[in-house]
Amino acid sequence: MKIAIASDHGGYALKQDLSQWLTEEGHEVEDFGCHGLESCDYADFCEPAARAVAEGKCERGIVICTTGIGASITANKVKGIRCALCGEPWSAEMTRRHNNANVLGLGAGVVGPLMARQIVTAFLTFAFEGGRHQRRIDKIAAAENR
Repeated sequence: MKIAIASDHGGYALKQDLSQWLTEEGHEVEDFGCHGLESCDYADFCEPAARAVAEGKCERGIVICTTGIGASITANKVKGIRCALCGEPWSAEMTRRHNNANVLGLGAGVVGPLMARQIVTAFLTFAFEGGRHQRRIDKIAAAENR
């Protein structure tokens, strides 16, 4: 799977860890930055990563900052993105099954690398169930288009 990944300085170390691990797991990772620990703004990196998912250049995305909040808010400003901030695997599973989330938000100050890997595994493993959930996704898209 081709995965867009982005962070600010607060999420840099976790982004690096996940990028390496995802590559080892056989995924193609496109890194949208940041590229170091110098203070920077998550929006500069998370928006382009979310756009790559919305435009179909990447199948899923992962955005990271210290809390995951700003990165998730930024990603959700891109039309067609459903970014869910998850702190444990069950939420990641359910957001895929019920919300068809296409971007995952992580807080590097909230979850460590091992928990992040479990969350990402759930996010990448589970599929959208459709059915009654599609009706809800359609309503989200309609609100986005108003």
